[in-house]
Amino acid sequence: MSNLTVSPATLAITFSLVLFAIFISYKQKLGITKDIIWGISRAIVQLTVVGYLLKYIFGVNNVWLTFAMVAIIVLNAAWNSSKRSNGLPNAFKISVLAMSLSTAVCLSILILSGSLKVTPSQIVPITGMTASNAMVASGLAYRSMDSLFRDQHQQVMEKLALGATPAQATKSIVREAIKTGMTPTIDSSKTLGLVSLPGMMSGLIFAGVDPVKAIGYQIMVTFMLLATTSLSSITVVYLGYKQFYNQEEQLVR
Repeated sequence: MSNLTVSPATLAITFSLVLFAIFISYKQKLGITKDIIWGISRAIVQLTVVGYLLKYIFGVNNVWLTFAMVAIIVLNAAWNSSKRSNGLPNAFKISVLAMSLSTAVCLSILILSGSLKVTPSQIVPITGMTASNAMVASGLAYRSMDSLFRDQHQQVMEKLALGATPAQATKSIVREAIKTGMTPTIDSSKTLGLVSLPGMMSGLIFAGVDPVKAIGYQIMVTFMLLATTSLSSITVVYLGYKQFYNQEEQLVR
């Protein structure tokens, strides 16, 4: 096993890496210095709190407590995803359904296949990975859908005037929004092993696991993330585009 340790002194020294980003922001007058400092501060506090919380949950090893943590992760991901919808009605409900569906499907398949055990040390990290990727994909799909409706407002109105249903008038927008949500995951999968050694594989290698065995886990995670982003993107887009219409099937946004 790896003897790698990260002490407070090590963290203090490596904080100098953050100073590079702050220096560039200041020098180039990007106006994001406060955002960098605030983001790093939040990350430190949140990770510290979550670290101690997970230590307690792992120690207790209670199924209900584990799934309570899963629910918190899913709801938080849904909340952050819905904020990217630009005020779309029912966005939070749609996001909750998308996060829950994608997470439940992936966890169920992994558990039934024997790849995952119902223990907090396995369920919670995998839930975090699925929910975070679903959140990003959903956010991208929301933004793409909103932008496309604005850009193609006249075309959609013309199709509706010619007798098309909302589904028919919005077909191209739906396809493009789903594609936008899935594209980052697809693109990243193309460079796995050649450019990037992602989190799961790197973490296992750091822990001393044989790289060949770590590859198997990473391939499994790649399958999981592709399913997650596709399910979440499809869910938010197919439920979300209907919010642009009223009950009389008139475009209102």
